[in-house]
Amino acid sequence: MTAEIRMRAVDYSLFYGDFKALNSISLDIPTYRISAFIGPSGCGKSTFLRSFNRMNDLIPGVTTSGKVLLDGNDVSKEDVVNLRRKVGMVFQRPNPFPKSIFDNVAYGPRLHGTKNRSDLAVIVERSLKGAALWDEVKDDLGKSGMSLSGGQQQRLCIARAIAVEPEVILMDEPASALDPVATLKIEELMNVLKKNYTIAIVTHNMQQAARVSDYTAFLLTDENRAGNLIEFGPTKQIFTTPSDSRTEDYISGRFG
Repeated sequence: MTAEIRMRAVDYSLFYGDFKALNSISLDIPTYRISAFIGPSGCGKSTFLRSFNRMNDLIPGVTTSGKVLLDGNDVSKEDVVNLRRKVGMVFQRPNPFPKSIFDNVAYGPRLHGTKNRSDLAVIVERSLKGAALWDEVKDDLGKSGMSLSGGQQQRLCIARAIAVEPEVILMDEPASALDPVATLKIEELMNVLKKNYTIAIVTHNMQQAARVSDYTAFLLTDENRAGNLIEFGPTKQIFTTPSDSRTEDYISGRFG
């Protein structure tokens, strides 16, 4: 890979109690690219994605081995609040706070110490423009974020994520709850965002992975139901000339 590496997993395994959910995964996620994680349900895609900002810490009984690195630093040794400022998250279903559009976007900056209203207004405008939502809501920033359409709510959540100027945006099936028109807007937005952010996305939609990502990782469970990385590489290569027959079988629809 010629691109600089932003995130790295090194021999990384994750356990729920005695159950091994991820098995010795190693891969490099390049800066200012979109990396997609694909594979059948239950293969550990979302669990792996959430390892990059330690969202799995919230689940009782989780332990890990190996390392996950952000800019060469072990995320397990990072202050978790600071880590999640650097590594933002957009979930499968839009989850705006029951607050105004303005307060949704201003929430993170306020949390990190920005209190001045005019400073917050600049951040809110910049973030909503970055999420391609400003023109639709600029005259109604006091309206509840919950009143927006599903696609608008998801772009509001993206604006909320980028308001704290992260380095990385994690997206866990960000368009699976949206209609095709809203999905297309999210995909177009991702291609704009990668100019300034490193993006990792979990998707069950292989066409989406092929359309939007620069790199693709294929995960699959083994006989013990642990998620294994089968291969990772440029998306075009993974979808046209995969090196593992299991990848080819999955992409061609022979299983999964």
